Amino acid sequence: MNRWMRPTLLQVYSFFTSMPLIDFVLNYIMYDERIFKDAKVWLISFPLIFVIGVASWSGHVVIGNAIKKRYPQLEQTRIRIIILALLLVPFMSLSVTFIFLLYDQLGMLGYTLTEADLKAGLLVGFCVNLIFETLFEADYVLGKYKESIEEKNRMRDLAVQQEFDTLKSQVNPHFLFNCFNTLSSLISEDRQKAESFLNELSKVYRYLLRNNEDGLSTVENEVKFIQSYYKLLRTRHGEAVQLNMEIDKRYESYLLPSLTLQLLVENVVKHNSLSKNYPVVIDIFTTAGNKLVVNNNLRHRVVKIQGTKVGLDNISAKYKLLNKQGFQVMADERNFTVVLPLIWNGSTEDKAGHANKTKTL
Repeated sequence: MNRWMRPTLLQVYSFFTSMPLIDFVLNYIMYDERIFKDAKVWLISFPLIFVIGVASWSGHVVIGNAIKKRYPQLEQTRIRIIILALLLVPFMSLSVTFIFLLYDQLGMLGYTLTEADLKAGLLVGFCVNLIFETLFEADYVLGKYKESIEEKNRMRDLAVQQEFDTLKSQVNPHFLFNCFNTLSSLISEDRQKAESFLNELSKVYRYLLRNNEDGLSTVENEVKFIQSYYKLLRTRHGEAVQLNMEIDKRYESYLLPSLTLQLLVENVVKHNSLSKNYPVVIDIFTTAGNKLVVNNNLRHRVVKIQGTKVGLDNISAKYKLLNKQGFQVMADERNFTVVLPLIWNGSTEDKAGHANKTKTL
C-alpha cells in the first residue's frame, strides 16, 4: 500500500470510537425498540453494519488522502475542502443508501425500507462525516503549519553551519575590487554618478552581510535587492547586461533561500562574454505552481572560466535541507535556466518582519 493511502492514527482512532455509536444509531433507526429485546439484531445486524462501515471508511480514507496528496499546500485549503465535500458527501450517501437497500432486499430480520428511515440514516451519515472530516482537515492544516515552522528552523541551522562558506561564495572579493575601481574612475569623471553608485553599493553589501545570517527572504525583498545589484552591473558593464523582471504580486510574500538571485545573476555575468552589440539578457519571472524562473541567453566566452558550481550547489543544498522539491537547472545551446520553487509564507509576523527589512534596504 502506498504511504499516502494509509490512514493516520487520528483516522483510525476516530473510526473505532465512532463506528460503534453509528452502528447503534442505524440499527435503532431500522429496528427501533427491538434492538433492546432481540438478540439477533446484536448478533447479525451489528457485525454486518460494522463490516460495511469498515469498507466505507477505507474508501473515505483513500479519497481524502488522495485529495490531500493532489492539493497539499496550505494555500490550497479552500479548493481541497470544496473537492472533499463534492466527493465525500455523495460517497457517504451511497454507503448509507446501500445499507438500507441491502437490508430491504434481503428482508434482514424482517426489515422494510421507509423514506423516513433513509432520510434519518443520511442525516446521521452527513453529520458524522461533517464532524470528522472537519477534525481531519484541522489536524492536517496544523501539521502543515508545524512543518513550515520546522522548515524555517532548519534553514536557520543551515545558515549557521555554512556561515563561512556562504560568505566566501556570496561576498565576492573580486566583484568588490572591480566596484571600487569603477567608483574610483567615476569620482573623477562624474561625481553625481559616483555618489549614486556608492549609494547602491552600500545597499548591496549591507543586504549581503545582513542576509547571510537569515535563511529565507521574501520574493519582494530579493527582487528589491537584485534591482540595486543590477544598477551596479549596469554601471560596470553598460548595456552588455540587461535584466527583465515580471513578478506576479501574489508571489511577493513567498519565500526562497536568501541571496539566491544574487548568486544566479553573478554566475551569469561570470560565465558569459559581455558585449554591447550582443548583450546577455537575464529574465526573472514567476510561473504557475509557485515557481520563480531565472533564464539567460548564452554568450560563450572565447576562454572559458572553469566553474566550481559553488553557487548552484549552495542553493541546491538549502532546498534539500528544507525538503522542498522542484529546484531545476536546465541548459541547451542557447539558454541557461534555473527553476526555483517558492515556499509559502503563512505567518503574518514573518511578512511584517520582512516588510520592515524591505523598508531599510
